[in-house]
Amino acid sequence: MKSILLATTLAAATATATAVAAEPVKYMLDSSHSQVLFSYDHLGYSTTFGMFSGFEGEIMFDQENPANSSVNVSMPLMSMFTGWEQREAHFMSDDFFGATEEDMITFTSTEIEVTGEDTALITGDLTMNDITQSVVLDAKLNGTGTHPMAQKEWAGFDATTTLKRSDFGVGAFAPAVSDEVDVRISLEAAIADS
Repeated sequence: MKSILLATTLAAATATATAVAAEPVKYMLDSSHSQVLFSYDHLGYSTTFGMFSGFEGEIMFDQENPANSSVNVSMPLMSMFTGWEQREAHFMSDDFFGATEEDMITFTSTEIEVTGEDTALITGDLTMNDITQSVVLDAKLNGTGTHPMAQKEWAGFDATTTLKRSDFGVGAFAPAVSDEVDVRISLEAAIADS
């Protein structure tokens, strides 16, 4: 009887240790279904929009313990799309970014605070225009499951935040053109093949 009890206790302890030691699973962004939208007030007359898409990155996703997850993404600054070429050229000029083809925007998470069943605050380092600032994303897990066409595990997330342009050295024409920029992120990610 003692040996059965000992074996059961050891098996339970092993299972618990395995669960505790579970590693986050790597997911790679689906660049074709991942976008960053931004908007800002223009002179009080309109809300102007732009976006980035086709960016790359990975999510180390621990579905059982989301606080143990991490995010690392990057996008070329010059991939910005506003729908008006002259505006994009102005943003890339010395009035704002003075951008080159090599300039990247990156985000690397530093902390994840779970706030609900499918929500979290993701704090991370956002680097833009060679300036790094800590920002907080208000994030939501939209869902996980098997992608019906790719036949592999998939996950989708949305997130929002508000940035100040001047924090990244691109505050030209503020406050007439709003210093605050609203950011909305929506992305999909596929479990990595290896």
